[in-house]
Amino acid sequence: MTPETVMTLSHEAMYVALLLAAPLLLVSLVVGLVVSLFQAATQINESTLSFIPKLIAIAVTLVIAGPWMLTTMLDYMHHMFASIPSLAG
Repeated sequence: MTPETVMTLSHEAMYVALLLAAPLLLVSLVVGLVVSLFQAATQINESTLSFIPKLIAIAVTLVIAGPWMLTTMLDYMHHMFASIPSLAG
């Protein structure tokens, strides 16, 4: 296995990981920002207030984007398993 092959495989793995993590992170970021603005406007300084909305938003995001995330991961794994013979020899 050449260094270029290793770099390509690691690049693809990081790209897929970024694709899978992006929806959850973006939703968490937006919900955290909205809750922070609400806390600043109402002067409620409760640190645990942001966890429940984030948890609900991430659960909804997983329900909505879950099939796409699963398909993306399965496609990547099928590609990796299919390329094992060419990588081994």
